[in-house]
Amino acid sequence: MTLIKSISGIRGTIGGKTADNLTPIDAVKFASAYGAFIKSRNPNKEKITVVVGRDARISGKMISSLVANTLIGLGIDVVDLGLSTTPTVEVAVPLENADGGIILTASHNPKQWNALKLLNEKGEFLNGAEGELILALAESEDFSFAEVDDLGTYSKNKTYLHKHIQEVLNLELVDVEAIKQANFKVVVDGVNSTGGIFIPALLKELNVECIELYCTPNGQFPHNPEPLKEHLTDISELVVKEEADFGIVVDPDVDRLAIVSEDGSMFGEEYTLVACADYVLGRLKGGNTVSNLSSSRALRDVTEKHGGTYTASAVGEVNVVIKMKETNTVIGGEGNGGIIYPASHYGRDSLVGVALFLSHLAHQKISCKTLRDSYPSYFMSKNKIQLTPEIDVDNILETMASTYKNEDVNTIDGVKIDFAEEWIHLRKSNTEPIIRIYTEAKSQDAADALAIRFINEIKEIIA
Repeated sequence: MTLIKSISGIRGTIGGKTADNLTPIDAVKFASAYGAFIKSRNPNKEKITVVVGRDARISGKMISSLVANTLIGLGIDVVDLGLSTTPTVEVAVPLENADGGIILTASHNPKQWNALKLLNEKGEFLNGAEGELILALAESEDFSFAEVDDLGTYSKNKTYLHKHIQEVLNLELVDVEAIKQANFKVVVDGVNSTGGIFIPALLKELNVECIELYCTPNGQFPHNPEPLKEHLTDISELVVKEEADFGIVVDPDVDRLAIVSEDGSMFGEEYTLVACADYVLGRLKGGNTVSNLSSSRALRDVTEKHGGTYTASAVGEVNVVIKMKETNTVIGGEGNGGIIYPASHYGRDSLVGVALFLSHLAHQKISCKTLRDSYPSYFMSKNKIQLTPEIDVDNILETMASTYKNEDVNTIDGVKIDFAEEWIHLRKSNTEPIIRIYTEAKSQDAADALAIRFINEIKEIIA
């Protein structure tokens, strides 16, 4: 059981003891801190509004009710989207002229987890300084609740499924007619969360034949919800069986997108962004891109092919967005399947990713596997080491940086070591008590071997 407090929000397991897990008391405390923060940013505003939405987790309705009523108790009006997606809430905040938003989702974590993801008035994640302020407010519990005549109001708004889809379809580079004429047949794995509502609804608007797999939003995840190869055997088999053009997989809050090729092989969540960027850069005749340090070199290669400049950021959506704004990026994101397309909004959005990917495939008039084979071939290995209180992560990272000081070492986020033909990135996770170990090389064997080598080196340091 774990409660993780970070600048990006609060995340924990349901049940257990207060301050050790995400209990109702913890949910109320952090919702209070967020509400107090939003009120302090708008001292002269008579009425403050916050948009709330949730994924389909079993605990979602409980946590949502606690959070909404806490905000009401602070005198804040709540617009509840109900079952929604992270990008949908991000889109809704500015459209509602709201002062902030809270998404109740633990993203790719298993069903026992939930979280409060916190947004500003632009529908973007709070920055580090803002997150620290909310953590301090939660620690001090310095909250002032509204008197009875000043309580906030509560309203439900179920229009954002349609509004978000229309926003996607209206994007200039989403070629609706080309997609409709391509007569695609697609399998969708919605991991029994809100992707099972939103992705099929989008595909219906594009006249894409949709075969639904795990699209009942009951929060009973049928497999580990992180869209990695080892968790996606069911959709791989169904894509082949149904002779579909490809498969679509999203995580529970629909901000990560993975594609399965028509032969059941993984297109690779790393290559979702590569393919979408290739399409956008091709249509715009160039432009800049950003992804984080843990993302594939393939995006750099594709960007430079189109005459643009690639930049790496620290891991974390807010860091990617900051770097994107600094470098006037036309598309960016994270190698975990997160597409950030500023023409829509500054947030990872699988609906946008699906629409851009379909447009690309419709224009190329080739199979999904052929498209994947057209990109530089890199292979990644994603591993983790579970942390215990006695493990000194900082010492591990400092030792690694020192040991490999003669290589190309980047320490803006953990330690990334770039070798000539491969790289490794070691960092402490913001969302789980683990060290993440990402490697990339020209073959899977080489990527796996590099990971094993460094895991053994870390074990020697810990010992």
